[in-house]
Amino acid sequence: MTTSLTLDGIKAKQQKTWASGDYGAVAALIHPISEATVQAADLSAGSRVLDVATGTGNAAIAAARCRCEVTAVDYVTDLMDRGRARAEAEHLTVTFREADAERLPYDDGEYDAVLSVVGVMFAPDQERAAAELLRVLRPGGTLALANWTPDGFIGHLFRTVGRHVPPPPGVRPPAEWGTEARLRELLGDRVTGLRVTRRDFVFRFGAATEFADFFRANYGPTRKAFEALDEHAGTLLYDDLVDLADRHNAATDGTVKIPASYVEALAYRV
Repeated sequence: MTTSLTLDGIKAKQQKTWASGDYGAVAALIHPISEATVQAADLSAGSRVLDVATGTGNAAIAAARCRCEVTAVDYVTDLMDRGRARAEAEHLTVTFREADAERLPYDDGEYDAVLSVVGVMFAPDQERAAAELLRVLRPGGTLALANWTPDGFIGHLFRTVGRHVPPPPGVRPPAEWGTEARLRELLGDRVTGLRVTRRDFVFRFGAATEFADFFRANYGPTRKAFEALDEHAGTLLYDDLVDLADRHNAATDGTVKIPASYVEALAYRV
């Protein structure tokens, strides 16, 4: 079993990974996922909402548009600084606070709704993170998640990078959160009415090389993988990313359109 000390070390590395590159550029592309997830959650104005692993605040900002009282947490402060600036620019009120998804600094049942969009899935201790999401949610409250699937494009991206730079041992793959079976294991009988819907988000680029360049420069896990490799090994990873984009390309007009599947999961706290 992975020890707590080992998990703390993994989280420290994760913080550096997500702070590298420019995840805000990636988050800007996938913002529609948060808007769709928040609309599916059917939040009520005035609800107390917590967005866990908020990054640059996509889901938090979407919830604030619903006139909810929104708090957003993440353990990467630079990302939340971007979120604060975005919320201020749109004249939306969101409280940002540094916090670990596995140790949320809130009371039991403090929130009417808890959200996480491709965020909490990266917590190394999946069981503890799931328990925290539910602990701070009031009975009858709404849990709304969006998670990349293991068999979709991002799942293939993780495995492609992992062939060149293996992930830390003893940690379950984040994309397991993108399966109904694993969600039922994590949430158990603490929720009711779990509904898991598979959806697609489409990444759009001018060419497969543009995708590889963008993810190498901006996406923390990919950027850190390239930094860990020498020039020759980095070239091999780059070529694999170009090939991955080509194989998943659904466009017929000479550009690149890559459907990336995720699951939208909604449930209610018992």
